Amino acid sequence: QVQPVESGGGLVQAGGSLRLSCVASGPTFSVYSWAWFRQAPGKEREFVAGIRWSGGSTLYADSAKGRFTISRDNAKNAVYLQMNSLKPEDTAVYYCNAVGATEATMTIAVNDYWGQGTQVTVSS
Repeated sequence: QVQPVESGGGLVQAGGSLRLSCVASGPTFSVYSWAWFRQAPGKEREFVAGIRWSGGSTLYADSAKGRFTISRDNAKNAVYLQMNSLKPEDTAVYYCNAVGATEATMTIAVNDYWGQGTQVTVSS
């Protein structure tokens, strides 16, 4: 079972940027596709962005397109989320997790373990 640990969140003004990092333990990191999710207060967790195991294909929620970029470094067992032009509605706890391998399943976590996440707060 892979265990992700997220970091990089913080308080930023609207229009600012943050880069989130996720490092996962376990020798099987590179065989999975990975994704970022977020959960705002009172809302369900939602998919933000995903990347195939090879890094060659990505998928974004409409809310993230054009502003967020997901990337990965298999040598470091790491996944990143560069977030630009942040908006107050991006305020949430951000999580990463292993997901399905196809575009249709990349929005669904396949790992039961969820880390503590990293808080992103965007002020207006």
